[in-house]
Amino acid sequence: QVQLVESGGGLVHPGGSLRLSCQTSIYIFTINSLAWYRQAPGMSRELVATIIPGRRPTYVDSVKGRFVISTDSPKNLMHLQMNSLKPEDSAVYYCNARLGEHDYWGQGTQVTVSS
Repeated sequence: QVQLVESGGGLVHPGGSLRLSCQTSIYIFTINSLAWYRQAPGMSRELVATIIPGRRPTYVDSVKGRFVISTDSPKNLMHLQMNSLKPEDSAVYYCNARLGEHDYWGQGTQVTVSS
């Protein structure tokens, strides 16, 4: 069983930045992949960014050049640095971990971009 806890969401003005964090309950190097998803009201959950050990991170086109996914293995943390935020980035952001054939999810953290 893997437990994931997100933090770092909040309210920010357009053009601002936030850094989300995801604390995992197991060693990151044992996880096949880590990802951030987001879900806006009335919309389906969207894959935002993925990080797989030994591979280059991938991003949805709408966040390329603005968001950066990273891990802090000694602390078993994953981060999502979000810059130049736009109102359309507003959503609940979820941390995802894949271990074998199992997907694990955090409880989500709200990000609201508004003036």
